[in-house]
Amino acid sequence: MAGGKIQKKRHGAAGGAGGGGARLQGGIPFEKSKGQHILKNPALVDSIVAKAGLKPTDTVLEIGPGTGNLTKRLLEAGVKAVVAVELDPRMVLELNRRFQGHPLSSRLKVIQGDVLKCDLPYFDICVANIPYQISSPLTFKLLSHRPIFRCAVIMFQREFAMRLVAQPGDTLYCRLSVNVQLLSRVSHLLKVGRNNFRPPPKVDSSVVRIEPRKPLPPVSFKEWDGLVRICFNRKNKTLGSLFKQKRVLELLEKNYKTMQSLQLTQDADMGEEKMSADDVALLANMVEDLNMETGDEKEDDEMEMDDGDMAGDGAGSFKEKIMGILQQGDFAEKRGSKLSQVDFLYLLSLFNKAGIHFS
Repeated sequence: MAGGKIQKKRHGAAGGAGGGGARLQGGIPFEKSKGQHILKNPALVDSIVAKAGLKPTDTVLEIGPGTGNLTKRLLEAGVKAVVAVELDPRMVLELNRRFQGHPLSSRLKVIQGDVLKCDLPYFDICVANIPYQISSPLTFKLLSHRPIFRCAVIMFQREFAMRLVAQPGDTLYCRLSVNVQLLSRVSHLLKVGRNNFRPPPKVDSSVVRIEPRKPLPPVSFKEWDGLVRICFNRKNKTLGSLFKQKRVLELLEKNYKTMQSLQLTQDADMGEEKMSADDVALLANMVEDLNMETGDEKEDDEMEMDDGDMAGDGAGSFKEKIMGILQQGDFAEKRGSKLSQVDFLYLLSLFNKAGIHFS
């Protein structure tokens, strides 16, 4: 089930399959606060299933099956099994009633629970129309799942979907874009108007295909996200300006001294550490930072450190070290909003080789 913004519960009048009513066939009210917006357009459901590229050997994970419109099409597509995870016990009962005695019911397993909290079973592909309020944590939970699945075809709120596929220089290009694209290939499949749902949400939607990268990039995610976080702190400021901030310099110098005390010099292999599932799973706990702002974050009291501010305490030489790294890669005048995956990887390698780390 897709969902718009979280709203207070409101029990609307019963409606038919083609109307905008807010009740199930059995008279159970939808709860918009849980993102309960059911796909009512059969042609759209068929299109989503067709674009998923299902195989007879596939186990399909469906999240938020609702009344089972998409579930039915998945089963009819001839897959090996469909595992549906549903939070609402009323919907679980509705699913069980709908598929009781169905010739393909033996291929359906319904799990009642919170998809963000439960352990996901093995699956080859995920096809889902999700509650939009769980978009970020669910995306990164899927990307941290092992073994790696083939792809996910998911309905998202339009703006969130556009952030996932945004490219350097796009208005919506942000930390979310960079992190998801590091871990996967993302493509936009379909635009979906709000009237394709019952009841209709307040926003339009899009279907996106996510294909995890195999193998994962040879980089520590803690290092990667630490760098990207700084670069997108004010995404339209130059990196030279961002890395002159007192807070940033103090953090990097503290890390540098810690590494030196542990005898992890520039020849250490931290920069070559491969990303692990646990590394990726850290993202699920960081999603509150991956906000929906289109511009720079709210200004704070951060100040750039001038040479005079650091005289006599060695900080000036460390600042020169940082600026030298940026100039070496021709990054000092560039902005995070314009950098590609290759740019970020190169910049991180320059810092790591100089003994500068972000975690």
